[in-house]
Amino acid sequence: MKIRNLCFSALAAAGLSVPVTGVQAQDSDYVVPRTEYGQPDLSGVWNFSSFVPMQRPRQFADKEFLTPEDIAAIANQTEAGLEALNNIGVGGYNTFWVENAGRGDNTRTSLINYPENGRVPETVEGVPVQIGGLGPDEPGMRPVRMTVGGIAKDGPEDRGLSERCIVGFNSGPPFTPNLYNNNVQLVQSKDHVVIMTEMIHDARIVPLDGRDHIDDSIRQWSGDSRGYWDGDTLVVETRNFNDLTQSFSVFGSSLDKVLTEKFTRVDEFTVDYEFTVEDPSTFKDKITVLLPMAKVDGLMYEYACHEGNYGMVNILRGERMEEQRASEGAR
Repeated sequence: MKIRNLCFSALAAAGLSVPVTGVQAQDSDYVVPRTEYGQPDLSGVWNFSSFVPMQRPRQFADKEFLTPEDIAAIANQTEAGLEALNNIGVGGYNTFWVENAGRGDNTRTSLINYPENGRVPETVEGVPVQIGGLGPDEPGMRPVRMTVGGIAKDGPEDRGLSERCIVGFNSGPPFTPNLYNNNVQLVQSKDHVVIMTEMIHDARIVPLDGRDHIDDSIRQWSGDSRGYWDGDTLVVETRNFNDLTQSFSVFGSSLDKVLTEKFTRVDEFTVDYEFTVEDPSTFKDKITVLLPMAKVDGLMYEYACHEGNYGMVNILRGERMEEQRASEGAR
Protein backbone atom coordinates (compact mmCIF):
# COMPACT_ATOMS: atom_id res chain seq x y z
CA MET A 1 0.00 0.00 0.00
CA LYS A 2 1.19 3.49 -0.82
CA ILE A 3 1.03 5.82 2.16
CA ARG A 4 1.05 9.54 1.42
CA ASN A 5 2.68 12.15 3.62
CA LEU A 6 4.74 9.65 5.59
CA CYS A 7 8.45 9.75 6.20
CA PHE A 8 10.96 7.76 8.19
CA SER A 9 12.82 9.44 11.00
CA ALA A 10 15.99 8.37 9.22
CA LEU A 11 15.36 11.10 6.64
CA ALA A 12 16.72 13.61 9.10
CA ALA A 13 20.00 11.74 9.18
CA ALA A 14 20.17 12.10 5.41
CA GLY A 15 20.15 15.87 5.78
CA LEU A 16 16.54 16.43 4.78
CA SER A 17 14.73 19.31 6.42
CA VAL A 18 11.94 18.46 8.87
CA PRO A 19 9.77 21.35 10.08
CA VAL A 20 9.58 21.79 13.83
CA THR A 21 5.83 21.92 14.38
CA GLY A 22 3.17 19.93 16.13
CA VAL A 23 0.50 17.77 14.59
CA GLN A 24 -0.76 18.94 11.22
CA ALA A 25 -2.72 22.17 11.59
CA GLN A 26 -5.83 22.61 9.45
CA ASP A 27 -5.30 24.66 6.31
CA SER A 28 -7.58 27.68 6.55
CA ASP A 29 -8.32 27.35 2.82
CA TYR A 30 -9.10 23.63 2.99
CA VAL A 31 -12.72 22.71 2.42
CA VAL A 32 -13.64 19.39 4.00
CA PRO A 33 -15.33 17.15 1.40
CA ARG A 34 -18.87 16.06 2.16
CA THR A 35 -20.76 12.81 1.77
CA GLU A 36 -24.09 12.65 -0.03
CA TYR A 37 -25.65 13.21 3.42
CA GLY A 38 -23.78 16.50 3.93
CA GLN A 39 -21.45 15.08 6.59
CA PRO A 40 -17.63 15.45 6.55
CA ASP A 41 -16.16 12.68 4.41
CA LEU A 42 -13.77 10.57 6.49
CA SER A 43 -14.16 7.43 4.40
CA GLY A 44 -11.15 5.46 3.24
CA VAL A 45 -8.13 3.67 4.67
CA TRP A 46 -5.92 5.59 7.10
CA ASN A 47 -2.54 4.73 8.60
CA PHE A 48 -1.71 5.63 12.21
CA SER A 49 1.98 4.66 12.26
CA SER A 50 4.27 6.98 14.17
CA PHE A 51 7.92 7.18 15.18
CA VAL A 52 6.92 9.54 18.01
CA PRO A 53 6.90 7.58 21.30
CA MET A 54 3.66 7.32 23.23
CA GLN A 55 5.33 8.61 26.40
CA ARG A 56 7.85 11.44 26.48
CA PRO A 57 11.38 10.16 27.19
CA ARG A 58 12.49 11.47 30.56
CA GLN A 59 15.52 13.27 29.11
CA PHE A 60 13.16 15.73 27.38
CA ALA A 61 11.49 16.69 30.69
CA ASP A 62 9.04 19.53 29.85
CA LYS A 63 10.20 19.84 26.24
CA GLU A 64 7.12 19.47 24.01
CA PHE A 65 8.77 19.63 20.56
CA LEU A 66 12.01 18.35 19.08
CA THR A 67 14.62 20.65 17.60
CA PRO A 68 16.30 19.77 14.28
CA GLU A 69 19.36 18.73 16.30
CA ASP A 70 17.23 16.39 18.41
CA ILE A 71 15.74 14.84 15.27
CA ALA A 72 19.16 14.23 13.71
CA ALA A 73 20.50 12.65 16.91
CA ILE A 74 17.46 10.38 17.28
CA ALA A 75 17.69 9.37 13.62
CA ASN A 76 21.34 8.38 14.02
CA GLN A 77 20.55 6.35 17.13
CA THR A 78 17.62 4.70 15.39
CA GLU A 79 19.65 3.75 12.34
CA ALA A 80 22.40 2.27 14.52
CA GLY A 81 19.90 0.31 16.56
CA LEU A 82 18.12 -1.06 13.50
CA GLU A 83 21.39 -2.08 11.90
CA ALA A 84 22.41 -3.92 15.07
CA LEU A 85 19.03 -5.65 15.21
CA ASN A 86 19.34 -6.88 11.64
CA ASN A 87 22.86 -8.14 12.26
CA ILE A 88 21.86 -10.49 15.08
CA GLY A 89 19.46 -12.55 12.99
CA VAL A 90 15.74 -12.65 12.38
CA GLY A 91 14.52 -13.87 15.78
CA GLY A 92 10.83 -13.05 16.18
CA TYR A 93 10.94 -10.12 13.79
CA ASN A 94 13.66 -8.21 12.01
CA THR A 95 13.20 -4.70 10.65
CA PHE A 96 11.62 -5.94 7.42
CA TRP A 97 8.38 -6.29 9.40
CA VAL A 98 8.55 -3.05 11.37
CA GLU A 99 6.34 -0.16 10.29
CA ASN A 100 7.94 2.78 12.08
CA ALA A 101 6.96 5.54 9.68
CA GLY A 102 5.09 8.67 10.65
CA ARG A 103 4.28 12.17 9.56
CA GLY A 104 7.42 14.27 9.24
CA ASP A 105 5.66 17.39 10.53
CA ASN A 106 4.76 15.74 13.84
CA THR A 107 7.81 16.56 15.93
CA ARG A 108 6.27 16.21 19.36
CA THR A 109 8.33 14.44 21.97
CA SER A 110 5.33 12.25 22.84
CA LEU A 111 1.94 11.33 21.45
CA ILE A 112 0.50 11.93 24.92
CA ASN A 113 -0.22 15.66 25.17
CA TYR A 114 -2.04 15.46 28.50
CA PRO A 115 -0.82 15.20 31.23
CA GLU A 116 1.47 18.04 30.23
CA ASN A 117 4.60 16.05 31.06
CA GLY A 118 3.70 13.71 28.20
CA ARG A 119 3.65 10.62 30.40
CA VAL A 120 1.08 8.16 31.70
CA PRO A 121 -0.31 9.56 34.98
CA GLU A 122 0.07 7.97 38.38
CA THR A 123 -1.96 4.81 38.85
CA VAL A 124 -4.33 3.95 41.65
CA GLU A 125 -2.75 1.75 44.31
CA GLY A 126 -3.15 -1.97 43.69
CA VAL A 127 -4.07 -1.91 39.99
CA PRO A 128 -2.83 -4.96 38.07
CA VAL A 129 0.21 -4.53 35.82
CA GLN A 130 0.99 -6.97 32.98
CA ILE A 131 3.88 -6.03 30.72
CA GLY A 132 4.12 -8.95 28.29
CA GLY A 133 6.29 -8.99 25.17
CA LEU A 134 8.10 -11.41 22.90
CA GLY A 135 10.44 -12.66 25.63
CA PRO A 136 9.92 -15.25 28.38
CA ASP A 137 6.53 -15.66 30.03
CA GLU A 138 5.72 -13.22 32.81
CA PRO A 139 4.66 -14.53 36.24
CA GLY A 140 1.02 -13.81 36.93
CA MET A 141 -2.51 -15.09 37.21
CA ARG A 142 -5.49 -15.21 34.92
CA PRO A 143 -7.14 -13.25 33.42
CA VAL A 144 -4.32 -12.38 31.02
CA ARG A 145 -5.07 -8.84 29.83
CA MET A 146 -1.80 -8.20 27.99
CA THR A 147 -1.97 -8.33 24.21
CA VAL A 148 1.41 -10.00 23.53
CA GLY A 149 3.17 -12.68 25.58
CA GLY A 150 1.71 -14.78 28.34
CA ILE A 151 2.02 -16.16 31.86
CA ALA A 152 2.20 -19.89 31.03
CA LYS A 153 1.28 -22.49 28.42
CA ASP A 154 -1.25 -24.66 30.22
CA GLY A 155 -4.04 -23.45 27.95
CA PRO A 156 -4.95 -20.63 25.56
CA GLU A 157 -6.22 -18.57 28.52
CA ASP A 158 -2.58 -18.19 29.61
CA ARG A 159 -1.64 -16.37 26.39
CA GLY A 160 -1.98 -12.74 25.36
CA LEU A 161 -5.15 -11.48 23.71
CA SER A 162 -3.64 -10.95 20.27
CA GLU A 163 -2.12 -14.45 20.35
CA ARG A 164 -5.66 -15.68 21.00
CA CYS A 165 -6.98 -13.59 18.07
CA ILE A 166 -9.36 -11.69 20.36
CA VAL A 167 -8.03 -8.12 20.06
CA GLY A 168 -5.10 -6.70 18.14
CA PHE A 169 -1.97 -5.36 19.79
CA ASN A 170 -2.48 -1.90 18.24
CA SER A 171 -6.16 -1.68 17.33
CA GLY A 172 -7.61 -1.03 20.77
CA PRO A 173 -9.83 0.81 20.97
CA PRO A 174 -8.06 3.22 21.09
CA PHE A 175 -5.52 2.86 18.25
CA THR A 176 -1.91 2.87 19.45
CA PRO A 177 0.92 2.64 16.88
CA ASN A 178 2.94 -0.56 17.09
CA LEU A 179 5.01 -2.98 15.02
CA TYR A 180 2.93 -3.21 11.84
CA ASN A 181 -0.55 -3.17 10.27
CA ASN A 182 -1.36 0.25 11.72
CA ASN A 183 -4.33 0.68 9.41
CA VAL A 184 -8.00 1.48 9.88
CA GLN A 185 -10.84 1.82 7.39
CA LEU A 186 -13.72 4.22 7.97
CA VAL A 187 -17.03 3.51 6.24
CA GLN A 188 -19.90 6.00 6.51
CA SER A 189 -23.64 6.03 6.02
CA LYS A 190 -26.18 8.64 7.09
CA ASP A 191 -26.65 7.30 10.61
CA HIS A 192 -23.70 4.94 11.17
CA VAL A 193 -19.92 4.88 10.93
CA VAL A 194 -17.99 1.61 10.78
CA ILE A 195 -14.46 1.65 12.23
CA MET A 196 -12.65 -1.42 10.92
CA THR A 197 -9.10 -2.12 12.07
CA GLU A 198 -6.64 -4.28 10.16
CA MET A 199 -5.35 -6.19 13.19
CA ILE A 200 -7.75 -9.03 14.03
CA HIS A 201 -10.07 -7.42 11.47
CA ASP A 202 -12.46 -6.01 14.06
CA ALA A 203 -15.34 -3.76 13.02
CA ARG A 204 -17.02 -1.34 15.41
CA ILE A 205 -20.44 -0.25 14.21
CA VAL A 206 -21.07 3.22 15.65
CA PRO A 207 -24.66 4.56 15.61
CA LEU A 208 -25.03 8.31 15.05
CA ASP A 209 -28.76 8.54 15.76
CA GLY A 210 -28.61 9.56 19.41
CA ARG A 211 -29.61 6.20 20.89
CA ASP A 212 -28.55 5.37 24.45
CA HIS A 213 -25.69 3.04 25.31
CA ILE A 214 -26.56 -0.57 26.00
CA ASP A 215 -27.36 -1.61 29.57
CA ASP A 216 -24.42 -1.39 31.95
CA SER A 217 -24.68 -5.10 32.69
CA ILE A 218 -23.67 -5.94 29.09
CA ARG A 219 -19.89 -5.83 28.68
CA GLN A 220 -17.90 -6.27 25.46
CA TRP A 221 -14.25 -6.62 24.40
CA SER A 222 -14.35 -3.40 22.35
CA GLY A 223 -16.98 -1.68 24.46
CA ASP A 224 -20.16 -0.03 23.22
CA SER A 225 -19.66 2.98 20.95
CA ARG A 226 -21.98 5.91 20.21
CA GLY A 227 -21.08 8.81 17.92
CA TYR A 228 -22.14 12.31 16.94
CA TRP A 229 -20.88 15.22 14.85
CA ASP A 230 -19.38 18.26 16.56
CA GLY A 231 -18.98 20.61 13.61
CA ASP A 232 -16.60 18.81 11.25
CA THR A 233 -15.35 16.43 13.97
CA LEU A 234 -16.70 12.94 14.49
CA VAL A 235 -16.84 12.24 18.22
CA VAL A 236 -17.15 8.61 19.37
CA GLU A 237 -17.75 7.74 23.03
CA THR A 238 -17.14 4.14 24.08
CA ARG A 239 -17.98 2.54 27.42
CA ASN A 240 -19.22 -0.86 28.66
CA PHE A 241 -15.82 -2.53 28.27
CA ASN A 242 -15.37 -5.87 29.94
CA ASP A 243 -12.86 -6.60 32.69
CA LEU A 244 -10.57 -8.61 30.41
CA THR A 245 -8.51 -5.92 28.66
CA GLN A 246 -6.02 -3.41 30.00
CA SER A 247 -7.19 0.14 30.55
CA PHE A 248 -4.21 1.78 28.84
CA SER A 249 -0.62 0.74 28.30
CA VAL A 250 0.19 -2.09 30.75
CA PHE A 251 -2.11 -0.94 33.55
CA GLY A 252 -5.41 -1.92 35.09
CA SER A 253 -8.56 -3.22 33.46
CA SER A 254 -11.08 -1.45 31.23
CA LEU A 255 -14.13 -2.13 33.39
CA ASP A 256 -14.69 1.52 34.33
CA LYS A 257 -12.99 3.10 31.32
CA VAL A 258 -14.69 5.75 29.21
CA LEU A 259 -12.97 6.41 25.89
CA THR A 260 -13.66 9.50 23.79
CA GLU A 261 -12.24 9.54 20.24
CA LYS A 262 -12.26 12.46 17.82
CA PHE A 263 -11.70 12.24 14.06
CA THR A 264 -11.10 15.51 12.20
CA ARG A 265 -10.11 15.76 8.54
CA VAL A 266 -7.55 18.58 8.26
CA ASP A 267 -6.42 18.20 4.66
CA GLU A 268 -6.76 15.89 1.66
CA PHE A 269 -4.37 13.30 3.10
CA THR A 270 -4.72 13.70 6.89
CA VAL A 271 -7.22 12.92 9.63
CA ASP A 272 -6.23 14.03 13.12
CA TYR A 273 -7.09 11.30 15.60
CA GLU A 274 -7.40 12.36 19.23
CA PHE A 275 -8.51 10.20 22.10
CA THR A 276 -9.02 10.66 25.82
CA VAL A 277 -9.01 7.83 28.37
CA GLU A 278 -10.84 8.48 31.64
CA ASP A 279 -10.59 5.63 34.13
CA PRO A 280 -10.61 6.64 37.82
CA SER A 281 -10.27 2.98 38.85
CA THR A 282 -6.85 2.82 37.18
CA PHE A 283 -5.41 6.34 36.81
CA LYS A 284 -5.46 9.43 38.98
CA ASP A 285 -5.85 11.69 35.93
CA LYS A 286 -7.12 11.42 32.38
CA ILE A 287 -4.88 10.73 29.35
CA THR A 288 -5.16 12.53 26.01
CA VAL A 289 -3.29 11.46 22.87
CA LEU A 290 -3.08 13.32 19.56
CA LEU A 291 -2.05 11.34 16.48
CA PRO A 292 -2.23 12.28 12.77
CA MET A 293 -3.40 9.52 10.43
CA ALA A 294 -2.27 9.49 6.79
CA LYS A 295 -4.40 8.58 3.78
CA VAL A 296 -3.57 5.21 2.25
CA ASP A 297 -3.71 4.85 -1.52
CA GLY A 298 -4.79 1.22 -1.50
CA LEU A 299 -7.06 -1.38 0.00
CA MET A 300 -7.10 -3.02 3.42
CA TYR A 301 -7.24 -6.79 3.19
CA GLU A 302 -8.61 -9.24 5.72
CA TYR A 303 -6.32 -10.16 8.58
CA ALA A 304 -7.46 -13.77 9.00
CA CYS A 305 -6.10 -14.41 12.49
CA HIS A 306 -8.18 -17.38 13.62
CA GLU A 307 -7.96 -19.13 10.26
CA GLY A 308 -4.15 -19.20 10.43
CA ASN A 309 -3.59 -19.40 14.16
CA TYR A 310 -1.55 -22.60 14.11
CA GLY A 311 0.94 -20.82 16.38
CA MET A 312 -1.39 -21.25 19.37
CA VAL A 313 -1.74 -24.98 18.72
CA ASN A 314 2.02 -25.37 18.36
CA ILE A 315 2.78 -23.36 21.52
CA LEU A 316 0.57 -25.65 23.59
CA ARG A 317 1.74 -28.79 21.78
CA GLY A 318 5.38 -27.86 22.38
CA GLU A 319 4.75 -27.38 26.09
CA ARG A 320 3.05 -30.79 26.34
CA MET A 321 6.05 -32.38 24.63
CA GLU A 322 8.43 -30.73 27.10
CA GLU A 323 6.31 -32.00 29.99
CA GLN A 324 6.31 -35.51 28.51
CA ARG A 325 10.07 -35.54 28.09
CA ALA A 326 10.58 -34.27 31.63
CA SER A 327 8.29 -36.98 32.93
CA GLU A 328 10.09 -39.69 30.99
CA GLY A 329 13.45 -38.40 32.19
CA ALA A 330 12.31 -38.54 35.81
CA ARG A 331 11.51 -42.27 35.64
